[in-house]
Amino acid sequence: MRIGFVGLGAMGAPMARNLHRASLLAGVWNRTQGKAAALAAELGCNAYPTLADLAADCDVVGICVSADADLREVVAGLSPGLGAGKIVIDFSTVGAGTARALHARLAAGGVGFLDCPVSGGIEGARQGTLAIMAGGDEAVFERARPVLEAVGRKIAHLGPSGAGQATKATNQIMCAGIIQAVAEAMAFAQAEGLPLERVIDTLGQGAGSSWYFVNRAPYMAKGQYPAGFRVRLHEKDLRICREMAAAHGARLPVVESTLAEYAALIRDGHGDEDISTIYRSKSALFADADGKPGA
Repeated sequence: MRIGFVGLGAMGAPMARNLHRASLLAGVWNRTQGKAAALAAELGCNAYPTLADLAADCDVVGICVSADADLREVVAGLSPGLGAGKIVIDFSTVGAGTARALHARLAAGGVGFLDCPVSGGIEGARQGTLAIMAGGDEAVFERARPVLEAVGRKIAHLGPSGAGQATKATNQIMCAGIIQAVAEAMAFAQAEGLPLERVIDTLGQGAGSSWYFVNRAPYMAKGQYPAGFRVRLHEKDLRICREMAAAHGARLPVVESTLAEYAALIRDGHGDEDISTIYRSKSALFADADGKPGA
């Protein structure tokens, strides 16, 4: 099985490396060709000149891009090289409707399509321990399992096309609430004058702990927010959640409050920082009488 991978950002590049370690990666493509050339040189694989060339040479195409429009553009570029029996696996986070539309378009030509968004952050991408939520035809999912097992640890088929993206939307709503709670709690601990590193070490073993607390509270304690999951990307995902909820006639308070805080962070120039930067706005809740953040 020859795999081609498209999209070599913070998540895509380490996923491609894990496919190489599993002896599955034939080559890569990226909109910025220099990234593809550098990774291909590192791994000793092909840097395909076009998406169609990659599709023609590979049995399976993995994709990890930022947004619905990017995904549609990539699939259009791949299409001349796709043929019956090939599989396209989308690891991006996009709308369930986009996944269903692409599934139907490719199925007409005998090409399998799986929506397989992932969770686990850049740490999971590097370690090959991502949680993968798959939607699409079960027979295609089983054929693609070796690819999924090379990049993830928890792999589940959730149902027909779109089910993976609906599950990822569920995850993103949870992340919004959790990161807000972690940031609010850490701002409270700081205002109380607690030793933040010891608080993290202790509460990380308690009932209120979470992946975000263990992995992102240390960022808050240091006041450093290196890009892991960027604010702009989670904001995009939550807009997808908003649209999907609206289709049911629902409005989600956690989503709306997080979007409002993200809008302010993006306006203030923090859109490319990790979402743990929401700690900035939570710290402001403890401003002293002079309008300065509490210590």
